Amino acid sequence: MRLSEDAMFAAVIESNPRYDGRFFYGVKTTGIFCRPSCKSKVPNRDNVVFFAGLSEAVAAGYRPCKRCRPDLGPVYAPEEEMVQAALGIIDREFADPALLRELPGRMGVSSSQFRRLFKKRVGEAPRKYLQQVRVAKAADRLKTGSANNTEACLAAGFTNLSSFYAAFRRETGLTPRQYRQVHDQAGWGE
Repeated sequence: MRLSEDAMFAAVIESNPRYDGRFFYGVKTTGIFCRPSCKSKVPNRDNVVFFAGLSEAVAAGYRPCKRCRPDLGPVYAPEEEMVQAALGIIDREFADPALLRELPGRMGVSSSQFRRLFKKRVGEAPRKYLQQVRVAKAADRLKTGSANNTEACLAAGFTNLSSFYAAFRRETGLTPRQYRQVHDQAGWGE
């Protein structure tokens, strides 16, 4: 079933991703074509032309939008790629005390945009996620008996024992000492 131009323009106004792949729209004044879900400013209706496919838009002389990248296939989620890359960096570089300050710049976005996108995709703030990773790394060291509390704290990237103890208790419900005792009794520390 072919969509009416009014229905397509309504999808453009809503930035509705359900219509991605069903049509593209071009803006006559810029010579650019986009996906219906593009978050760019909504163009004046008189300046919009609709295309059934990518090749039709290119043949008409339009170039792909650099924001929504209609030329990269049906699904393009740069925020998802950025957050996945950030998660990998956090998991590898968790002990770096400057990580949260530097990470947005490494991802090419502002700090506020990074926090917003990260929270939207992961469900929690980058600081909270990093704290969970650090506590998990410290817990592994404590569980295996390869480190005392101070060594586990510093190796996990905490800068002082009081913040380590508070975060550890918040995440595990136990102090580091209690955690080690529970896991030693379970035979996991052998």
